[in-house]
Amino acid sequence: MPSTSTEHHHEQHAASAEEGLKRGLSNRHIQLIAIGGAIGTGLFMGSGKTIHLTGSSILFVYMIIGAVIFFVLRAMGELLLSNLSYKSFSDFASDILGPGAGFFVGWSYWFTWVVTAVADVIAITGYSQFWWPNIPKWIPAIVVITLLLALNLPSVKSFGEIEFWFALIKIVAILCLIVVGGIMVAMSFTAPSGTTAQVANLWNDGGMFPKGVVGFLGAFQIALFAFLGSELVGTAAAETADPYKTLPRAINAVPVRIIVFYVATLAVILMVTPWRSIDPAHSPFVTMFSLAGLGFAASLINFVVLTSATSSANSGIFSTSRMIYGLAEEGSAPHLFTKLSRNGVPRNALFLSAVLLFSSLILLYSGDSVIQAFTLVTTVAAVLAIFNWCMILVSYVVYRKKFPERHAASTYKMPGGVPVAYLSLAFFAVMIVVLAFYEDTRAALFVMPLWFIMLGIGWMFVRKHPSHLEKQAVINEARTSQIQQVPAPDAETHIK
Repeated sequence: MPSTSTEHHHEQHAASAEEGLKRGLSNRHIQLIAIGGAIGTGLFMGSGKTIHLTGSSILFVYMIIGAVIFFVLRAMGELLLSNLSYKSFSDFASDILGPGAGFFVGWSYWFTWVVTAVADVIAITGYSQFWWPNIPKWIPAIVVITLLLALNLPSVKSFGEIEFWFALIKIVAILCLIVVGGIMVAMSFTAPSGTTAQVANLWNDGGMFPKGVVGFLGAFQIALFAFLGSELVGTAAAETADPYKTLPRAINAVPVRIIVFYVATLAVILMVTPWRSIDPAHSPFVTMFSLAGLGFAASLINFVVLTSATSSANSGIFSTSRMIYGLAEEGSAPHLFTKLSRNGVPRNALFLSAVLLFSSLILLYSGDSVIQAFTLVTTVAAVLAIFNWCMILVSYVVYRKKFPERHAASTYKMPGGVPVAYLSLAFFAVMIVVLAFYEDTRAALFVMPLWFIMLGIGWMFVRKHPSHLEKQAVINEARTSQIQQVPAPDAETHIK
């Protein structure tokens, strides 16, 4: 993830914690982390399996998903700018669809990032085996969970700096890989294995769709996981001093990032390393340099993907602790999670997130391989992400009916409007059906209704609780007072 990033601070509702985080972040932090957030664990770890499933057509998989996600973000952008009291999509889901929808979205988003962090811990275990193939799986898992606690328990002020450098490492590595791979292709580099780097490798072995439609559709699951967290770029920009300028700029940059970080990167890998040579159990980034006989470079890339997964898990545990803190502040979670340390860190919420990460140990030992555990967990995350994205689109459709005057006043309208929103919803419906067709994703998909049943039971108790009703009254008053019926005078100039 996706990746993932300090943009998660929009979920904080208490001033003390929110202000502490903001003091630790400068503009360079926000920009680098937003870009680094486009490079997730799904790309580094999961693309090996997607290439194995679908061959070169993986490029089309990422382009299709990227296009749909862009429309989701544009819908979210119009909604966030329609009322500046919205700081996340759980806010406008609650306002437009009702507090029950906000409850479901808030808790589901929290669980999404718990699951994502678990997937990252599993990926870190897999990367560790590159250097220490015989190491027990529980050692790297426990080490990284302990490290994550150590990074998050102190003040949040250093968090932006840590994530800044993690993001910089990822970005530089991706750009270097594209340049080096491009040079290898231009020079027709021949690896010790006899493989020659050439553009024709994209279609030489069975064409662009060597596994047919079945293989093509099967690649969408982990590819979807790679895009998880993309919506955070927009919600972070919505909190800046000039959202009319920064929000459109952040969202409009997403297609370029997808082309560079996903399509161009994987195209180079497939040119240098024919798709059949890529082991689905390993990162294709490492495999590419290994086949080229560049052992040191392979270790370097493994270090990069290790830091990437650690960065994503770090952001995951940071965000989940703040999310449950925000839910507790709204009366939608137990009050004990509102407790802050002297440095403004929600320690109880943080410990809960860390404890949940230990479920990665069960998953690592219950399956036959690391990639099997990774697939199981990422399927759960993908289903949750689809739910979150669909809630954004449904909110947009209802917003168009309930608040036509806000849409008319908007200077950052979603392209295609309601018809495109329905097409995007249809795409996600197809994705759910696709997940049901494959054995390794079916199990995770079929247990997901249990999560929503649990939320339904929880909402029955929460909705009439006095503290929840009191908080909702305060929130609704704030939203009413901040509705932007008319855009800022310079909004149109900014967007152009």
